[in-house]
Amino acid sequence: MKIAVTGANGHVGINLCTSLLHAGHQINALFHKNEQGIKGIPVNIIKGDVLDRQSIRLLLQDVDIVFHLAARISINGDPDGMVTRINAEGTRNMLDVARECNVKRFIHFSSIDAFQQHPNDQPLDENRPLVNHQSCAYNMSKASGERAVKEAINNGLDAVILSPTAIIGPADPEPSLTGKAIVDLYNHKIPSLVPGGYDWVDVRDVVSAAIVAMEKGRKGEKYLLSGHWHSLKELSAILQEQAGKKIVDTILPFWVARVGLPFISLYSTLTRQEPLYTRDSLTIIHDGNRMINNSKARKELNFNPRSFSVTIRDMLLWFKEHKYIN
Repeated sequence: MKIAVTGANGHVGINLCTSLLHAGHQINALFHKNEQGIKGIPVNIIKGDVLDRQSIRLLLQDVDIVFHLAARISINGDPDGMVTRINAEGTRNMLDVARECNVKRFIHFSSIDAFQQHPNDQPLDENRPLVNHQSCAYNMSKASGERAVKEAINNGLDAVILSPTAIIGPADPEPSLTGKAIVDLYNHKIPSLVPGGYDWVDVRDVVSAAIVAMEKGRKGEKYLLSGHWHSLKELSAILQEQAGKKIVDTILPFWVARVGLPFISLYSTLTRQEPLYTRDSLTIIHDGNRMINNSKARKELNFNPRSFSVTIRDMLLWFKEHKYIN
C-alpha cells in the first residue's frame, strides 16, 4: 500500500515510517527542512510543507492512506502565528487536497490537549468537549484542526482521529520537547520540579494503534491513546531507579514557579534556549486530567500501553546509545 506521512521527521513519524516499511508499505514523506532524523530510512521525500498545497498534491499523488502528524508544538504561546497556521490552516489544506486526490483514509493526529481538562477529577473520554478561546494557543490550534477534520468527515471524507497524551520512548533523535525535558532532567539541567504531572504514553504503542487504525478504526471516530499518569516527582524517582544515580527531586510550590517566570523567560532569551517552565506548561502540568479513558482504543485498536518503567528504561538505553546522556 502507498502511504503518505507528514511530520515524518518527528518522534512519532520516524517510528511510524520504520514500522510501515517493515510491513512492506511504500511511503511518501513530506519534509520542510531537516531530514536528519529519518536519514537512511528508504522513504520517498517530498520537499514542501502543509501550507503549500502544491507540495501536498505531490505528496498525495496515488496515495491510499494519509497519516497527518505535522504540527508546531509550543508551550510558549504563538508569537509569530505559525502554531495556528500549521496546526489549523495546514490541517485544512491537507484535508482539501486529500479529497481532491480521493485518498481512501485520512488518519489525523490530534492531542489530548485539544480537550477541556476540567473537571480533571472525573474521567475524560472521547465525548469531552474541545477547548475554547480561553485556552493556550497550542491547545486551541489543535482543537481547530480537529474541528476541521470533523467537518471533512461530515462532508464524506473517511477519516479517523487519534488523540495521544505526552509521547515518550526510544528513537527520538531531535529530541522531541518531552524527550529533551527528560534528557535535561537526567543531566541535572533542571534545578527543581513543580507539583503535578501528566499522562505519558510510549511512542511504540501509539504507532501500533495508528497502524491498526488503517483498517480497524471506524470512519469518523476518535480514539484516546493514553498511557499512565505520573507526577514529575514520580518521573524523577523512576529515572533515578533506572539510571542508578541521583536525579533532582526538589519540589517548588506553583506560586514560586509562577513568580519566577519573567526571570526564566529572560534567561531563555539570553541563552537562546526554549524554557521548560512557561505559563502554558505550568498550566498543563497543574490542570492535566489524571483519569483519561483509553478503553475505546483498547477495544477497537488493540491498544495496550506498556508499563511506564519499561518505557523509561528503553528510552534511556536509546539516549545513552546515541550519546544524549552518559
